Amino acid sequence: MKFIVLLALGLTAVFAAPQQSSRDATIVKYEADNDGFSGYKFNFETSDGVSRSETGELKNAGTDNEALVMRGTISWIGADGTPYTIEFIADENGFQPKGAHFPK
Repeated sequence: MKFIVLLALGLTAVFAAPQQSSRDATIVKYEADNDGFSGYKFNFETSDGVSRSETGELKNAGTDNEALVMRGTISWIGADGTPYTIEFIADENGFQPKGAHFPK
């Protein structure tokens, strides 16, 4: 019985601990490279578990089929503690996201 009471008190203390708000998140990593010609890339991570990386390049430059192609990943931790990730490509065929949490 004592074990159950101690376990309950311990779990209460853990779950009652203040959680960091997204409003209080800070950028812990940021990198960007854009020369304006051959494409760009950037990535960042925040203290609350959000991260994003993206690259972009001009495909078929100077032709009638010219298109900007962007690829990237966005990740975050949901309010329930579940990690989410979206991988995407955006090109002449539109925005095409993929994620394990998307309905099939």
